[in-house]
Amino acid sequence: MTTHAPLPRFHSRHAALAALLCCSLFAGTADAQSKDKPAQAAPPAKAAPKVDFEKHYLVILRRGPSWTPEATPEVERIQKEHLAHLDRMAESGKLVIAGPFAEQQDPTFRGMCLYRTETLEEARKLAEEDPAVKAGRLKVEIMAWYTEKGYMTFPKAKPAK
Repeated sequence: MTTHAPLPRFHSRHAALAALLCCSLFAGTADAQSKDKPAQAAPPAKAAPKVDFEKHYLVILRRGPSWTPEATPEVERIQKEHLAHLDRMAESGKLVIAGPFAEQQDPTFRGMCLYRTETLEEARKLAEEDPAVKAGRLKVEIMAWYTEKGYMTFPKAKPAK
């Protein structure tokens, strides 16, 4: 019986080099074959549909540091001024919709407004002009909110001026 010398150990780096060599050889062959054939145009890639968004500013009204549950004449006056402020904003086209919350787990949430302004700073300025915010009965949290154009309509809202 003839004995053969043991085969050399095959290291993983040898495998990697062999794989790289094979790939380059086959790539060269494929490249040479493609030169003999006329080039075929790749099928056109389908463009992802463009989504058009509308941006509004969501204003969350929460209990402020001066909020109390009592219905005093001062609280009633501030509430009337708060509602008048919202009416003026709606007439100007800056306020799209507003309303109070009920049946929520966190009683500090009082209501929300949806503003149609150019910037967060403009929305903040308008929200902080609210007499209830100035009096400390309410405080505001404001964030940009995007919706796909056409999904939300507010037929009673005045157009932006």
